[in-house]
Amino acid sequence: VVTGGASGLGRGVVETIARANGKVFVLDINQDAGQALADAYPESVHFLSTDVQDAEQVDAHVREAAERMGGLNLAVNCAGVLGNGRLLGKNGPMDPAFFARVIHINLIGAFHLSRSAAAVMATQPTNASGERGVIVHTASIAAFEGQFGQVAYSASKAGVVGMLLPMARELARSGIRVMGIAPGMFETPMLENLSDDIRAQLAAGIPFPSRFGKPEEFAALVRHIFENPMLNGTVIRLDGAARLQ
Repeated sequence: VVTGGASGLGRGVVETIARANGKVFVLDINQDAGQALADAYPESVHFLSTDVQDAEQVDAHVREAAERMGGLNLAVNCAGVLGNGRLLGKNGPMDPAFFARVIHINLIGAFHLSRSAAAVMATQPTNASGERGVIVHTASIAAFEGQFGQVAYSASKAGVVGMLLPMARELARSGIRVMGIAPGMFETPMLENLSDDIRAQLAAGIPFPSRFGKPEEFAALVRHIFENPMLNGTVIRLDGAARLQ
């Protein structure tokens, strides 16, 4: 299952799974994009309209996906919002509801997927390596080097990073691995509104390669994490050595 799988990094993961003849359920709030993706890969991809803020809905859809696929061995959390905003903006202090929304989608949504996927995976038989499943979360380099206007976003992604190791330690006894990826700037809908000048400036600040990452490069790392059983309980930066100033 891939939350936020209808676009951006999540879509890259979904398409990689589909092209490898795997089965994948897209859990996304964007119904049109999600259904279009399922229609493009009718043999591999299924779509369930899902709000990751709704714990009961995530529970039900993860269980449904596992039942219809005959098991669940990978859950990838890509659902998220950018949530740019100043603590003290032109209209006054940041609205607490805005901050809470970013936390609910990016952090609590990730928690919802973790609990639902782990509950399913823990009941499954192990594979030849004693493993029952892998959970991969999308963090961000903003968890470590938050920039101007990223108070809410950085807090949410730092929370994702913080919960990975305790989860991995707890779920190890069940043969479940938990990993995170902290991407830098990638070609996703979150960056579509930037002007060409700003895009060029941002890309120039990435040491090498001096460009935005591609969703398929993010997906390639997800696949490696899935296939490498020694990767557990940590976050991998995928950012071209960027340390934004």
